[in-house]
Amino acid sequence: MHLHGFNFHVLAQGFGNYDPNQTAIKLNLVDPQMRNTIAVPTGGWAVILFVANNPGAWMFHCHMDAHLAFGIITVFIVRNGPTTATSLPSPPPDLPLCSPKPPVNYEHPTTDQYY
Repeated sequence: MHLHGFNFHVLAQGFGNYDPNQTAIKLNLVDPQMRNTIAVPTGGWAVILFVANNPGAWMFHCHMDAHLAFGIITVFIVRNGPTTATSLPSPPPDLPLCSPKPPVNYEHPTTDQYY
């Protein structure tokens, strides 16, 4: 699994079903590995921790493209933080707005010229 936009700490991983009661005592909170990609065992799990301080929409997905069709992908939406450094800048004032209508200078071709 790969996370865009962040590095994360690997607190634990294992085989079988995840059991929070059994895993909580085994979490490595002292010196966990920092990664942006982790191999999750087949039928297994991983516990990761990251600080969501990079605003935007960030994919977390399997690196095997064939798995994307099975839905092994999600997106973390990270909102703006309290400071300028943790917020996306506002759009420029001259940014064109999205509109369902075509722009004024757009010309539709007539069907006469194609027949």
